[in-house]
Amino acid sequence: MSQYIARRLLSAIPVLLGIVFVTFTLARLLPGDPCQAALGERATDQVCDAFNKRHGLDKPIPVQFGIYLGEVLQGDLGDSIRQGRPVTLILVERLPVTVELAAFAMVFATAAGIPLGILSAYRRNSAADVATMIGANLGVSTPVFVLGLLLEYLFAIVLKDTPLWLPPSGRLTSGLSIPLLSETWGLEWSGLPASLLEFVSRLYVLNALVTLNWEVLIDSLRHLLLPAIAVGTIPLAIIARMTRSSMLDVLGLDYIRTARAKGLRVRQVILKHAFRNALLPVVTILGLSLGGLLSGAVLTETVFSLAGVGRTLFESITARDYAVVQAFSLAIAVIYVLVNLVVDVLYGFLDPRIRLA
Repeated sequence: MSQYIARRLLSAIPVLLGIVFVTFTLARLLPGDPCQAALGERATDQVCDAFNKRHGLDKPIPVQFGIYLGEVLQGDLGDSIRQGRPVTLILVERLPVTVELAAFAMVFATAAGIPLGILSAYRRNSAADVATMIGANLGVSTPVFVLGLLLEYLFAIVLKDTPLWLPPSGRLTSGLSIPLLSETWGLEWSGLPASLLEFVSRLYVLNALVTLNWEVLIDSLRHLLLPAIAVGTIPLAIIARMTRSSMLDVLGLDYIRTARAKGLRVRQVILKHAFRNALLPVVTILGLSLGGLLSGAVLTETVFSLAGVGRTLFESITARDYAVVQAFSLAIAVIYVLVNLVVDVLYGFLDPRIRLA
C-alpha cells in the first residue's frame, strides 16, 4: 500500500506541472491588461511601464514561466498584483472558508443522499421511490443561486423573529470574533508552522471546539447551515441517484437472494451484504463532489457573502491578478489529486478483491 501511494504521488508531479503551465499560459492569453485592471484611469503609459517592470510582466512569457516555476519549487507563490500581498497569506485566509463550507455540505449531502438512495432501491417504484427521484431531479436542475436566494428569503425574511430564523450571509454575527490559536495560546511561531496554525485558526468551527468557545461555535454553525444546504443539494441528488442505481444492481445478485433465503433480517441484508458491495460507485461520486466543492463555489460564496476560493478566483480573474489565479489553481489541483488518492485507497478497503499494490 505504501508503495502504491508513493507511486501515485510521484505520478502526480507531471500532472501538477502541466496544470501550472496551462494555467500560466491561459492567464496571459486572457484579453485585458493587468495594469489597466488594477489602476483603472490612473494607468498611463509611463505608469504601466513601471508597473509591468516591477511585476516582471515586461519579460517574454517563457522567461516569466521559468522564473515563476523556480519560485514555486522553492515554496514561493508570488505576490498579488491587486493587493500587493504574498499569495500564501491570501490562500491561508480564503481557503479555510471553502474547506469549512465544503465539509458541511458533504456531511449534509452524504447523510441525506445515501439513506434516500437505499430507501428508493429497497422500495423500487413505490411512492417513496418516485418522490425521492423527483426531488433528486429538482435538486440537480435548480441553480445554486436560485436555491440560495430562496433559502435566504425563507429563513431570513419570512421566518424573521422566530426560533427558525437563520443568518443570510457572513461567517459570524457582526461584533462577534474569534482570536487566532496563536494568540489564544501565546505562541510565537513563524514560517510554515505559523501559516498552518493560522489556517486551522480560520476554521471557525474547529477553532471554537478547541477553545471551547460555545457562542462562536453555535453562531458559526448557524451561518454555515444555509450555504451548506444550497451548495450541497446538487451532490445530494447525485449521491441519492447513484446509491439507488448501485443498490439495484446488487440487490438482484444471487448472494442477496441466498441471504434472504437463510432468513436474515432485512436490515442485515440491505446494510451488511448489499450496501457495502454497492459502495464503490458511491465513493467515487463522493470524491468527485468533494473535490468540486473544495475548488470553490463561486455562486454560493457570492450569494452568502463568503470570501472563499471561488469568489477570490473570480475577482482575481477579473482583475488579471495572475499570481493569485495560478496559486489557487495549483491548490485546487493538489486537492483533487489528494482526494482521488484517498478514493483509490478506500477501494482496497471496501473491496478486498482490488489489489492496489
